[in-house]
Amino acid sequence: ILPFVSVNQILLLLLVLTVCAILYNKVHQVPSALKNETVELESPEEMEEEIPVVICAAAGRMGAAVAAISSIYSNTEANVLFYIVGLKTTIPHIRKWIENSKLKEIKFKVVEFNPMVLRGKIRQDASRPELLQPLNFVRFYLPLLIQKHEKVIYLDDDIIVQGDIQELYDTKLAPGHAAAFSDDCDLPSTHEMVRSVGMQNTYMGFLDYRKQAIRDLGISPSTCSFNPGVIVANMTEWKHQRITKQLEKWMQRNVEENLYSSTLGGGVATSPMLIVFHGKYSPINPMWHIRHLGWSPDTRYSEHFLQEAKLLHWNGRYKPWDYPSVHTDLWESWFIPDPSGKFKLTRPDS
Repeated sequence: ILPFVSVNQILLLLLVLTVCAILYNKVHQVPSALKNETVELESPEEMEEEIPVVICAAAGRMGAAVAAISSIYSNTEANVLFYIVGLKTTIPHIRKWIENSKLKEIKFKVVEFNPMVLRGKIRQDASRPELLQPLNFVRFYLPLLIQKHEKVIYLDDDIIVQGDIQELYDTKLAPGHAAAFSDDCDLPSTHEMVRSVGMQNTYMGFLDYRKQAIRDLGISPSTCSFNPGVIVANMTEWKHQRITKQLEKWMQRNVEENLYSSTLGGGVATSPMLIVFHGKYSPINPMWHIRHLGWSPDTRYSEHFLQEAKLLHWNGRYKPWDYPSVHTDLWESWFIPDPSGKFKLTRPDS
């Protein structure tokens, strides 16, 4: 009897083990599939589909940042993550504006910029004090503000995007290039505008060639400049080449030697970039940066040309939220009024 019981027990044990094995496999099939899916979702290719866009929200011109964000969000199906950079005092205002308007649906992070990093690096210039605002230099510090992304878009606040931001993000950067910009000589349609408003489009307009340090660079004064109001940047190359350190070096030299502050272009933030990136940047499609809309309150582009443009930039003194300015209808169609009522458009009948 004992051997018989023993065999039964063994058979029963085997049966229990078999059932357990079957149940184990069934239970673990779904997690296995989910695990594979998760790995797939977190692959670099998928992660790259999140498009980081950096825009500053400065006191007195937050409506500009709101209109820019509104235009980008409305014209794309892409997964855009907005990095909205402000100073400690302005951050609550922009956050409230977004959360209490139709922009509450956007994905965004508010980043505080500490102006202390600029101490000793900016020479005071009374002719264009607005160019010395700390947020003008945010573009110098992109890797410090944006940690997890390989590729980043930086945009000035005085822009409107009419195309799909995915196209701009897909700009190809050549190996070894940390950034892509638009040349100031790249679009024949803008040349007449440049001539009529006296806009500078060569290095001569930004750097003081009377200074030995500038002549020692070996850059021809007739070299075409570029505009850093729209940047597609490679963060790995930026950090590898220590771009931020290079830019800071030229800022400090300018404080000591006045290499560019008071020259025609007034490009306090542009000039260091022209030096550091000379001959080492990739091109952006010219239609993705139509410039100079803020250089004259009178000179206008053709409506057809502006309709074809992917991005409009009111660089210059005459901003579309102020008066006088040109092509304000194109800008205002994307503007979202301030729920707090603090920011108001300046119009001839206001």
